[in-house]
Amino acid sequence: MSKAPGLASTSDALVLALLVVGLSGWQGAAAEQACQGATSSLPSARFHDNGDGTVTDVESKLMWMVCSSGQQRQGQRCVGAADLLGWTEAQRHADRTNRDGAAFFNDWRLPALRELATITDRGCRDPLSPRTNLAVFPGTPAAPYWSATARPGENAGERVLALSFGAEGVMLARKDERFHVRLVRTGP
Repeated sequence: MSKAPGLASTSDALVLALLVVGLSGWQGAAAEQACQGATSSLPSARFHDNGDGTVTDVESKLMWMVCSSGQQRQGQRCVGAADLLGWTEAQRHADRTNRDGAAFFNDWRLPALRELATITDRGCRDPLSPRTNLAVFPGTPAAPYWSATARPGENAGERVLALSFGAEGVMLARKDERFHVRLVRTGP
């Protein structure tokens, strides 16, 4: 692996690559979450499992896909690697999901940044553990997810905001970067 500009060593580049790509192959359960002892800001009781691969946040009334795009639900787990998509691909994925009707509704979309932030567990501070409730959103990589939000004052045609469930937090990203996707819709 060649050294990326601005990194001190090849091992720094490897660590950066792992953080960017995330732990997409990790299939851990909530009991394996490294930050489980922290005070959770995202209790499981806040979510109603709809029994169809979605959960509804009873506070925000948003309905979320349990698994990241590319993963499949098996029992209480999400298996397989979460897709890494460019922003335009992510929008097309939402359109396909709506057109195919496989997810029962036809109004799935990328979440706004504020919506995505509602499923971030601020009590989890371990940089290698996904900052969300893994009992509700199992298999979530500790990596960036696309939002539909452009940064105020930015040219929305080129860059949008992403939110990492890892250590990075909010990021301004080019639309050609490849991040994960979790679709949302406004619930009943």
